Amino acid sequence: MIRTSGGDRSAKLVLSAAAMIPAAALGFVVFEMVKEAYPAIVFNGARFFTTKTFTIGNLYGTGVEVRHGYKAAQGATFGILPLVFGTLVSSLIALVLAVPVSVLGAILLVERIPRRLQAPLGVFLELLAGVPSVVFGLWGVYTFGPFVARDLYRYISDLHIPWLTGAVGSGQGLLTSSLVLAIMVVPIVAATTRELIHSVPVLTKEGATALGLTPLESVRVVTIPFIRTGIIAAALLGWGRALGETIAVLLISGNFLNAYPKSIFSSFSTMASTIAALLDGALTDATGMAVHALAELGLVLLVITLLTNLAGRLVARRLRGPGLPVGRGV
Repeated sequence: MIRTSGGDRSAKLVLSAAAMIPAAALGFVVFEMVKEAYPAIVFNGARFFTTKTFTIGNLYGTGVEVRHGYKAAQGATFGILPLVFGTLVSSLIALVLAVPVSVLGAILLVERIPRRLQAPLGVFLELLAGVPSVVFGLWGVYTFGPFVARDLYRYISDLHIPWLTGAVGSGQGLLTSSLVLAIMVVPIVAATTRELIHSVPVLTKEGATALGLTPLESVRVVTIPFIRTGIIAAALLGWGRALGETIAVLLISGNFLNAYPKSIFSSFSTMASTIAALLDGALTDATGMAVHALAELGLVLLVITLLTNLAGRLVARRLRGPGLPVGRGV
């Protein structure tokens, strides 16, 4: 019979409590968001998800809107369809652009570049991940946006492809925001993928070489299958960054709330940037409904983020294959 000392039991108790902290923190956040958003949930009903106008109303008038026992400023309407569309489309475009670049760049960094250069280049990846989002936003507004609008977008617009044709303006809009988001996502995905590649057993890669595989075939047959689940997890980390990005998107998007973008160059808005843009004015709403509506918007963003992470975990679980893919079909 194994006897445990009091110190072991105390350590187990402390570790168990520490393990519960993330779940407790998430539960607390969800509870507070639901409590703050509940008046707006009752006031808006299903129209919150079926209409496309989001306005906090006339905060300087004396009239109020009364619905289901809750008051809001006169003219207040809360519909989030364009905001959900902008959030999902911009983050998906960013992910589609960032993941191939990140994975291929990480493979090149680990497999082909001389070892003496790997560490310095890896430092640049880590530094890029630490750049504040407001810096990316200012760079996108004053430098990157005007550059791509002048030297790239006008040529794309001249192709007359549906949704790729329209006024490019000064570069603020959906495509520029997605490109900047992709740049912000690249270091997260690339740094994670680099560590995953380092975890591939050397003997496995040497075995692939011994079987006559070229370096490219070794990457395709050995490395990618070995780390594919981790790549999905890394992509989810990047997607979470893109979904919740606020200041950079607010500066670059054009902050156009109540309509869908007519083209990939058009102004738009996301859920996170809308919260940042309207919160200051919402705090002056005497009825409090504007803040409740923003809380409901934040709750929807939280649910979307949790669902995407859950879906990614399910996909990763289905794709999790054998640890040593070498030899299949040989």
